[in-house]
Amino acid sequence: MNRIYAIGAAGLLAALIGGTAGYLFFAGQSNADPLAQCREGNVGGADIGGPFTLLDKTGTEVTDKEVITRPTLVYFGYTFCPDVCPFDMSRNAEALDLLKDAGRDVGLVFVTVDPGRDTPQVVGDYAEAFSETAIGLTGTPEQIDAAAKAYRVYYNHQPATDDFYMVDHSAFTYLMLPGIGFADFYRRDATPEQIAKGVGCMLDVTG
Repeated sequence: MNRIYAIGAAGLLAALIGGTAGYLFFAGQSNADPLAQCREGNVGGADIGGPFTLLDKTGTEVTDKEVITRPTLVYFGYTFCPDVCPFDMSRNAEALDLLKDAGRDVGLVFVTVDPGRDTPQVVGDYAEAFSETAIGLTGTPEQIDAAAKAYRVYYNHQPATDDFYMVDHSAFTYLMLPGIGFADFYRRDATPEQIAKGVGCMLDVTG
């Protein structure tokens, strides 16, 4: 995905977040929000994330409850992505290393938005190339669409040329906490250190 598409997709998701969840955040500011001090995205209370059923590396159906069993960074992309996805996944994996060094156990999940090319084995190997504990997930087009909608993820397959095509998609990393759900999101310009600091703050607050 080229950078113009990435910027446009990110802008669209930001608008979606503002339109569908922004009012929840501002309306909730009168109530104590212990996680507010930790948030980078400023979307406390946003309706992001939810149940999904996808396929893991072995082709076995797994649910969100089976995958997100610990604090987890969730990223949507695709393995043919030329620059955005590899950069973001590398950064996310580096953040995990920083958290691990600090004694934090945090997971990383990569969900493809290109199920036509990204088979269970392909997406599983791709995720593990960035972190040996990362989980890659794919599924049917319907399953992927349902998961993307739950996370307010924008994606759009471009017309194919000689069987080659790109997929425009938003590029946010979501922090999901078991028992709590969506906690924060991190933009493309967030550094590994910023993500590790934000996640660490969340874990300090939630215990």
